[in-house]
Amino acid sequence: MSRYFIVYKPFNVLSQFTSSEGKPVLKDFFSVPDDVYPVGRLDFDSEGLLLLTNDKQLNHRLLNPKFAHEREYWVQVDGAIDEHALQMLRSGVTINIDGKPHNTRPCQVEKFERAPEVPERNPPIRYRAHIPTSWIKMILQEGKNRQVRKMTARAGFPTLRLIRYRIGKVSLDGLQPGGMREITNFPF
Repeated sequence: MSRYFIVYKPFNVLSQFTSSEGKPVLKDFFSVPDDVYPVGRLDFDSEGLLLLTNDKQLNHRLLNPKFAHEREYWVQVDGAIDEHALQMLRSGVTINIDGKPHNTRPCQVEKFERAPEVPERNPPIRYRAHIPTSWIKMILQEGKNRQVRKMTARAGFPTLRLIRYRIGKVSLDGLQPGGMREITNFPF
């Protein structure tokens, strides 16, 4: 029987159940059956939505690039992001993937008028009185290694905090870091 768990991976947690590095891992926060694994990953320094399942077909569909699906990220960047940088991100930028240039696909990007309501991060983002930050929403249909961070840096606004808010139709709504809920299937 296929099982599906939506979890809010906390900051500074590996997207795996075991580690030889001594860093916090998923099993430190979530108790799921032994045959359930994360689909994809979020970097150690990123947080947010992660799907855990034993459904191999869903795993294939979510990880294979030919089955494009939306991934929504809420990103706090260093500086007051401007329309030029937002347009660069929307159009796609060239980033380095495995030592080779990669042109990112066009994506949806918008600036939040005010910071979204998100849980406090532990440890918090550094505060610098004379340097503003901005929050943007990015909706991508590809998922290269550290893509969002590389894209915002390329546009001149390095990422300070990265939260994956949504995959397809499933979002973090109602979850806090370390929270989990089981769903009956994965809707696209």
